[in-house]
Amino acid sequence: MLGHRALTVQDYLIILKRRWWILAIPAIIFPIVGFALTFLVQPQYISQTLVLVEQQKVPESYVKAVVTEDLSGRLASMKEQILSRSRLQPIIERFNLFANSKLSMDERIDLTRKNIGITPIQSEIARTNGLPGFFISFQANDARTAQLVCGEIQSLFVSENLSDRAASAAGTTEFLKSQLADAKAKLDEQDAKLAKFQQTYMGKLPGAEASNMNMLTTLNTQLDAATQALARMEQDRSYAESIMALQQAQQPQTTDRGGVAVAPQAQQLELQQLQSQLADLKARYTDDYPDVVSTQRKVNELERKLAQAPAPSVASASSAPKPTDSLSVQQMRAQLRSMEQAIAQKKRDQAEIQAQLRTYQDRIASSPAVEEEYKSITRDTSTAQTFYDDLLNKIQTAKMATDLERRQQGEQFRVMDEPNLPESPSFPKRSVFIIGGFAGGLALGLFIIALLEYLDTAIRNERDIWAFTKLPTLAVIGFSGEAEPVAMKRNLFGRRSPDVTAGGKPLMNAGG
Repeated sequence: MLGHRALTVQDYLIILKRRWWILAIPAIIFPIVGFALTFLVQPQYISQTLVLVEQQKVPESYVKAVVTEDLSGRLASMKEQILSRSRLQPIIERFNLFANSKLSMDERIDLTRKNIGITPIQSEIARTNGLPGFFISFQANDARTAQLVCGEIQSLFVSENLSDRAASAAGTTEFLKSQLADAKAKLDEQDAKLAKFQQTYMGKLPGAEASNMNMLTTLNTQLDAATQALARMEQDRSYAESIMALQQAQQPQTTDRGGVAVAPQAQQLELQQLQSQLADLKARYTDDYPDVVSTQRKVNELERKLAQAPAPSVASASSAPKPTDSLSVQQMRAQLRSMEQAIAQKKRDQAEIQAQLRTYQDRIASSPAVEEEYKSITRDTSTAQTFYDDLLNKIQTAKMATDLERRQQGEQFRVMDEPNLPESPSFPKRSVFIIGGFAGGLALGLFIIALLEYLDTAIRNERDIWAFTKLPTLAVIGFSGEAEPVAMKRNLFGRRSPDVTAGGKPLMNAGG
C-alpha cells in the first residue's frame, strides 16, 4: 500500500515482518560478492616519506638569507619542475611504470603525475611558522616499485632545493656585482666632477667665508699700513731733498766757483721746508704747542733774513750726482736714491695688496652662487656614495649567503623517514568492500520492498478500506475455527497471500 496512504510505524513493521527475506538475501549475498571482488581488483600500494624543512643554522642577524620566497610557493614551483615530462620520463623508463597496459608515454606520464602526492604537514607549527615539512607519496601496483619511485622523487626534491637555493644566491651575487660596477663608475664620475669644481672655485667654496673675511680684514690693515708708510717715506724724501738743496745752496759760500752766491736760494728752500713742517704740526697740534711755536719762530727769522738778503741767483736743485758735489751732498743723493727705491717697492706692495683685496672681495661676492652649485654636486655625490655603500654591504651579505648555501648551512630539506615498503595494499580494502556490499544489499532489498509495496493493492486493514472507499468500517468480525479457504494469489516471488485480510479477521464495510 506504499504510496496510496500515509503509513505508520506499525505498518512499516508489518511490511518488514512480511517481506524480511527480501531484505536479508541481498544483505548477505552482496558482502560476499564484495569480499570476492577484492581478489579480482588490481592491488595498489602507497609508499610515503616525510621531508622536514630545516631552518638556517646561522642566525639571520649574522647572515641574511638570499632566498626569501615563501616556502609554499617554492615548493609548488619545485613540484611543477619535478613533475615535468623531462624529469618523469627517465623515471618511468627506469622503473618501467605502467608498462603492462598499452598506454602511450604521455598517458603514462599523466598517470604517474596522478599517483604522486605532495601533502603539507598539517600541524600547529605549520599554521604559525609556515610550512615545516611535507609528505611525498607514490602509488604503484607493486610495493617495491612504489618505494623506489617515492625515494627517487624525494631525492629530486632535496637536490632541486639545494640547486635552486645555490643558483638563487649565485644569481643574486652576480647581479649585485654588475650593479656595484655601475655604481662605482657613477661614483668616480661624481668624484671627478666634484674635484674639478673644487679646483675651479677654490677659495669660494662653502666654509671659506670666515677665512675670506679674516683675510679681507688683514689685507685692509696691511693696505692702511702700507699707505701710511708710503706717506711717511714720501715725506722723508721731501725732507731729504730740502736738506740736500740746503747743502747745495751752502756749497758756494764755502767754495768759491766764479763768485756766484746761492745762499738766498738755500734759505728759500729751507723756508719752504719749515713752512711745510709748520703746516703739518698745526694740523695735529694747537698753536701753543712748543714745536709749533719753535717752527713758527724759525720761519719768521728766515723770512726776515730773506727779506734783507739780495735777490737770489739761479742754482741747481737736481738730485743727479755732479762731480762738483761735496761729500755730504753725495751722501744725501745716495740716501735719496735709496728712499726712492723703497717708495717704489712700497707702491708695488700697495698695488699687490689692492689686487688681493679685489680677489677676496670677488670671492665673497660670488660665494652664494658657488654654494648653490656646490650643494647640488655634493648631494649627487653623497647619493652615489650611499648607493655604492649599500650595494657593497649587500654584495658582502650575498657572498656570505652563497658560502652558507655552499656549505649547506642554510635552509634545506631533511628526510625524516625513508620511503617505507608497504606491507599491505592501500586498495582494495576488504573491510570497505564488505561493508559496502552489506550497505548495497540493504539498499537493494529496501528498494525491492518499496517497489512491491507500491504495486501491491491488497486491502489488509481498516485504514486500507478508508483509503480506497472513504467509508467508515462498522465492525470487524474475526474468524474462529476452521476457516474457509480464502482465494489466494501469488505475489512477485510466488508467495500466496489473501486478497482481503484484516489481521486474520473478515472486514465488513458499511458503504452503500
